[in-house]
Amino acid sequence: MNTASAARVPFEPWNDPQAKPYIRIVNVTKTFGDFVAVDNMSLDIYQREFFSLLGPSGCGKTTLLRMLAGFERPTSGRIELDGVDMSTVPPYERPVNMMFQSYALFPHMTVEDNIAFGLRQDGVPKPERAARVEEMLNLVQLTKFAKRKPHQLSGGQRQRVALARSLVKKPKMLLLDEPLGALDKKLREQTQFELMNIQEQVGITFVIVTHDQEEAMTVSSRIAVMDHGRIAQVATPTEIYEYPNSRYVAEFIGDVNVFEGRLTEAAADHVRIVPVDADAEIHVDRGTSAAAGATVWAAIRPEKIDVALTPPPDVSLNCIKGTVWDIGYLGNLTIYHVRLADGKKVTAAVANRTRLRDMPITWNDEVYLTWAPDSAVVLVS
Repeated sequence: MNTASAARVPFEPWNDPQAKPYIRIVNVTKTFGDFVAVDNMSLDIYQREFFSLLGPSGCGKTTLLRMLAGFERPTSGRIELDGVDMSTVPPYERPVNMMFQSYALFPHMTVEDNIAFGLRQDGVPKPERAARVEEMLNLVQLTKFAKRKPHQLSGGQRQRVALARSLVKKPKMLLLDEPLGALDKKLREQTQFELMNIQEQVGITFVIVTHDQEEAMTVSSRIAVMDHGRIAQVATPTEIYEYPNSRYVAEFIGDVNVFEGRLTEAAADHVRIVPVDADAEIHVDRGTSAAAGATVWAAIRPEKIDVALTPPPDVSLNCIKGTVWDIGYLGNLTIYHVRLADGKKVTAAVANRTRLRDMPITWNDEVYLTWAPDSAVVLVS
């Protein structure tokens, strides 16, 4: 698929106090008997966002998506789209479309007939219908497959047909329920970028449900990380990864090393932590809301840790010693699992910038793990 596009400009309406949310979820709760699937949730989504609902199974993300679609009604609260309360509007009257993981294509119809189905149901005149179908076929680059049936297409091509069928009616919002789950890893990664480019071209607000952290990080303008029917954090992928607001978010998004400790110094621009499971003091170049003496957690991503056989000049600060317990060679990265004296395991990811003939660090080596003061983040919960 053609991924070329004009130069991108910053898109951050959530940082503009004058910008109005396009979708407003206000104090929404959804219960099934005694089970609370969505718990008093409020969330704003802006026009043209590619917004992800991310979380483990059972966190409420699919229930929220179904309420946006109209397949479920909130037990309490309201959902607004472009200033209109959608809470009691049935699905078929909402300017919303939904793309399912199964694609739900009609097997007896050609590609172009699948795409045109919704327009035909709405009574769109044939000339306009043909023009819009052709536009969608060009968008997803399936023009030469227009006469084929779904069984004659690859998984990625069927996914494009489903996307074109969802977009041809020009909804105000497109909901995507695990849309890439049926694709293999390489095709899924390629399709993520294709989805981003298509969304940018059509300018429609996308809301996607996924449990795949990498997928959410790749496609999203912002991510809502969910936990037991509540939102744990809403932020851009960079903010979620670099500055998680809790251990739950830090541990859910990617790999992370977490050290519990006591704050010995809490200044506006830095803190010092004495960890309970490491020998060296941790210095972080960021302040925290906690006061000296409080129990906190320092979170450090594996790729921010350096591994060396020789100690740095100062081993008392941001340096811990351990023994290489396991090694994983991934080509672009080497993953080291290092065991500390008390048994805690720390993960470090080292980029292989040059071709390796022999592993410079191997099993059972004694190593020193170090990181920069701005590499860790302090968590208070």
